[in-house]
Amino acid sequence: MADAQVEQPAAPSTDVIPPEITAQASEAVRRSAKRTREIFAADFAHPSALHKPPQPSVAPADPSPYDRAQKASVAARIRNEYADVKELPAALAQKQANAQAGLAARRKKPRTEEQASDPQMAKMIEDASGQKNGQSQTNGSSMALARIQGTAGAKAPPNANGPTPQRETTSLVRRDTVRQQKPEWHPPWKLFRVISGHLGWVRALAMEPGNQWFASGAGDRTIKIWDLASGTLKLTLTGHISCVRGLAVSPRHPYLFSCAEDKMVKCWDLETNKVIRHYHGHLSGVYTMSLHPTLDVLCTGGRDGVVRVWDMRTRSNIHVLSGHKGTVSSVVTQATDPQVISSSLDSTVRMYDLAAGKTMGVLTHHKKGVRGLALHPTEYTFASASPGSIKQWLCPEGQFMQNFEGHNAVINSLAVNEDNVMFSGGDNGSIAFWDWKTGHRFQYEDSVAQPGSLDAEAGVMSSTFDLSGLRLITGEADKTIKVWRQDESATEETHPLEWRPTLGRQKQPPSTPRHNLLAANKAAEDDHKIAQQTPQYLMITFGDITGDTASFKIKAIPPIGKATSAFARYIEKTRRGGRDSSSKAFKCSMRRRRLLM
Repeated sequence: MADAQVEQPAAPSTDVIPPEITAQASEAVRRSAKRTREIFAADFAHPSALHKPPQPSVAPADPSPYDRAQKASVAARIRNEYADVKELPAALAQKQANAQAGLAARRKKPRTEEQASDPQMAKMIEDASGQKNGQSQTNGSSMALARIQGTAGAKAPPNANGPTPQRETTSLVRRDTVRQQKPEWHPPWKLFRVISGHLGWVRALAMEPGNQWFASGAGDRTIKIWDLASGTLKLTLTGHISCVRGLAVSPRHPYLFSCAEDKMVKCWDLETNKVIRHYHGHLSGVYTMSLHPTLDVLCTGGRDGVVRVWDMRTRSNIHVLSGHKGTVSSVVTQATDPQVISSSLDSTVRMYDLAAGKTMGVLTHHKKGVRGLALHPTEYTFASASPGSIKQWLCPEGQFMQNFEGHNAVINSLAVNEDNVMFSGGDNGSIAFWDWKTGHRFQYEDSVAQPGSLDAEAGVMSSTFDLSGLRLITGEADKTIKVWRQDESATEETHPLEWRPTLGRQKQPPSTPRHNLLAANKAAEDDHKIAQQTPQYLMITFGDITGDTASFKIKAIPPIGKATSAFARYIEKTRRGGRDSSSKAFKCSMRRRRLLM
């Protein structure tokens, strides 16, 4: 014990800070705190210790005016920033709660003292959210959560409710309800009458303004007048020396206009049944024509790639509307701009200003030659058709509206009536009926070729509705004229609408005409099986045939014709020779090519 060293207390320091220096430092700190509060006080939701007044050791029973003001300020800020936030659905809220609980369990980070000691902020947020939720329950608007990722590299301010590993802003964005218009129900169309008399393809049709008769022009170089009610022949006009391609009947004069591949445009007087005027100017065949509905103006187009505007009475060429680089396949006219619309095999549709004789706009959406145009009789819209594609446009700028998908053929003709039914006829004999408003195809059929001729082919060359819109007239490649009308016995119960809404763009299944199908027999006892029903044996895509020909026979259905029979014989010869042609694609011509050129 004696040897233990006893620690002596340290001697007091002689360096004592003078009171005046302490007063100066306190004043500097006070000024700095005041300046800091003035600059940064607005960035904090609650006051810090620097700009809180000195708190008594014992909290008063009633909050001070300062506390009430701060509480009102925080409540107003919460209301402004979170007024549009709703409570999540129960399933989504439970899912997010479970995810947050799992994340917190993995991180195992306790709350900080500042967050644990400030429950007032969380309570005010919950109160504000609860009040807003009570008001929003009566609101039926569609709301959707949108999560906005924070800027990369930016530090987020601390959250009062707890630690946030990734700063994300979750808010409610008002979004319109996804809706799809339901197509209107239309009764199906059925074949009513078949009219024979022409000796060539019926390439042109025109209705009389009185809806009593119609005219037809064909490859036999004749124009025939038919009674609409009975289908009997009333008159035959001869004068063209080539295929008649266009017809038009004047609503104000007893005139019938015709154009043909002989470069001639003729005006027929129906009182004398003779030609009274010729319109000379086209350098090649004239394929289409249209009469202006209010002016005595005639528009024609043809292989020379221009649209010529004629004065009906003086025979003078008013305008030559150029711009197309290919054959003009169709021309339509209307009373309002654009008064002239033309389509061409150069894949474009042109709209013209008739007064100035200039192009108003060019539509280049089609990828292949445009062969058909159709104006809606009452709406300010029109449609154009190219192989496998029909598009709808809005006048006068030519704004694209929608596609009509599902008719995979070379579409030669379009027609629209006032009941919003559009007809499209294909080069392979396929016909389709559409709802004009929605683009829904409610009927698809194959036109049956007239029997009794070796070169009879199925193909729709021209079409038109009568003025009532209740009858459809088609001119076809089997040299006949077919009259279609609606099935009067059909109802929505007997023929329900085959349609279902789709949120996205969904193409209709491709259409394959019956007369383009081959039959595959795997065994001798099997009947002819349609190729679409047996894809494991045969696959058909628009005349291209692929498959393992060594495992089955191919026989030709009679309506296919000689070309397909020869192709089938070639396949049989290949099979007997023992060669494997499974990886080889064959081209089969189902019909003769029908080109406008």
